[in-house]
Amino acid sequence: MILIWFLTLLVASVLSQKNPNFVQNRSTIVHLFEWKWKDIAQECEDFLSKHGYGGVQISPPNENLILNRRQWYERYQPVSYVLETRSGNEEDFKDMTERCNKAGIRIYVDAVINHMSGGDGVGTAGNKGEASKKNFPGVPYTPEHFHTPCPINNYNDANEVRYCELVGLKDLDQGQEHVRTKIVDFMNHLIDLGVAGFRVDAAKHMHPDDLKVIFGRLKNLNTKHGFAKDAKAFIYQEISGQGGDAVTREQYTGVGAVLEFRYGHLLSKVFSKRDKMRYLDSWGPQWSLVNPGYDAVTFIDNHDTQRSERDILTYKNSKPYKMAVAFMLAHPYGTGRVMSSFDFVDSETSPPHDSEGNLISPGFRDDDTCTNGYICEHRWRQIYNMVGFRNVVDGTAVQNWQTLDDHQIAFCRGNKGFIALNNEGNINKKLHVCLPEGEYCDIISGSLVDGKCTGKVISVDGNGDAHISINSNEEDGLLAIHLKSKKQ
Repeated sequence: MILIWFLTLLVASVLSQKNPNFVQNRSTIVHLFEWKWKDIAQECEDFLSKHGYGGVQISPPNENLILNRRQWYERYQPVSYVLETRSGNEEDFKDMTERCNKAGIRIYVDAVINHMSGGDGVGTAGNKGEASKKNFPGVPYTPEHFHTPCPINNYNDANEVRYCELVGLKDLDQGQEHVRTKIVDFMNHLIDLGVAGFRVDAAKHMHPDDLKVIFGRLKNLNTKHGFAKDAKAFIYQEISGQGGDAVTREQYTGVGAVLEFRYGHLLSKVFSKRDKMRYLDSWGPQWSLVNPGYDAVTFIDNHDTQRSERDILTYKNSKPYKMAVAFMLAHPYGTGRVMSSFDFVDSETSPPHDSEGNLISPGFRDDDTCTNGYICEHRWRQIYNMVGFRNVVDGTAVQNWQTLDDHQIAFCRGNKGFIALNNEGNINKKLHVCLPEGEYCDIISGSLVDGKCTGKVISVDGNGDAHISINSNEEDGLLAIHLKSKKQ
């Protein structure tokens, strides 16, 4: 009986670490890549809360090595766990979590706990980082706290992947009590400050048994920020790759959710017409995605893949990209995450900054899109309205799938929402949309504003049918309606 009780408790703990802790009627995480904490707080209040987003993934908040050209990846070169970076200090961080939680938006920290910096220099809080000596006094870590140096050359060797140095970064030994304690203290401090969970960077390069110990020592979430009693931090781990390596996603789902890298790779292939959209009727584990879906955090592109994988759709291919993101948000598989980028020309491009290297804030146009070098995909109407769609149809299944052609599909989410996608030719026919009779605003071409549609109007008859038109020369290759887009 004791064993059964212990196993039940263990399973409940793991499942709780797969709960994003969203406020009711909210979903979808947005990665506000390289934003300042003050700007994120303002964005939570002014935009995200009004458009149904559930949370923000932030850039790493702890001290990092200052690189000469201030490239984005300096944030992944830790020097200490002091909360001071170009995004702000601890006071700014605390203000952000308080304001965002109050607005119903959760904060997820990109936690870099696999390694320390690969070079020598000074950190953003003034601490020394001496990678050549494996000396990081700001923690402190000294040589005995790291694995023996070796390069990762063979991804079919699990030990090499987990115990050698990723691109020269000094690989911490998470099996040591001192290292575990420092990591747990860092993460627990962030929990005290009001975060809802962690994106665990380079989880593939740490042993799941070590991560199980570390995550098992984390505090419950801070109820002062509106979290339920005994709520656990949402854990989603970076297990990169497309499969076939010695280290797999499934080895880590016992300690948390995982980032599903195959998801964006496969959908980019479909919406680039290198595969057929008609086959998406079986979308999910049948496409070799992690099973079950609640183990997965899904995305089309992220800050790494948009720079390193030429076949991944990004904002640079806006029409098929918006279709891929819309499909992700319309389909129930996984927890969706939207990318919000800054403009880049190559893998070295720094985030928008002034002459002294300080991050600059995004500016905003009258149509809510961004300036100052920020792309802000999360502010594109076609994306934020689909976040709202996802909230409305929550709890319903895909039904009434309609394959119209190789690159034309449509489906309902219960009797709450309908989407049609056209990536080749024209759609101009009557379709079953599963919604009650009435006039609905297409949320892709416009929105419902003061009871009127600013875009297309879709008239649904008493049988739940409507005439749907999407031509190949239109700005967007999709159309979507839901119960809350009905004209009054």
